[in-house]
Amino acid sequence: MAIRGFFTNTSRSLTVAAALVAASALATVPTPAQAWVSNGAAVGIGLGSLALGTAIGANARPYGYAPYGYGYAAPPAYYAPAPAYYPPARSCWDPYYQRYYAC
Repeated sequence: MAIRGFFTNTSRSLTVAAALVAASALATVPTPAQAWVSNGAAVGIGLGSLALGTAIGANARPYGYAPYGYGYAAPPAYYAPAPAYYPPARSCWDPYYQRYYAC
């Protein structure tokens, strides 16, 4: 019963809050903004954003590589030798004993 009363009170207070927000939104009608920017100011904004983006991008990798262990792994200090190629042992057929033997 207590839970039902809690949700009833909560829904009632949310309904009242929504009604107050809607009334205040309708009462204060916003006026259109007069956001005029001259051509010089627009060029200044564009050049400033270009400079800021260049500075941020240049600072992302200051030395041209990823320092402090980030990025590619370092090459190993020791390379294992290449596996040796051993040709198969030579064998010959002995017709008398009907078997192969080392030549």
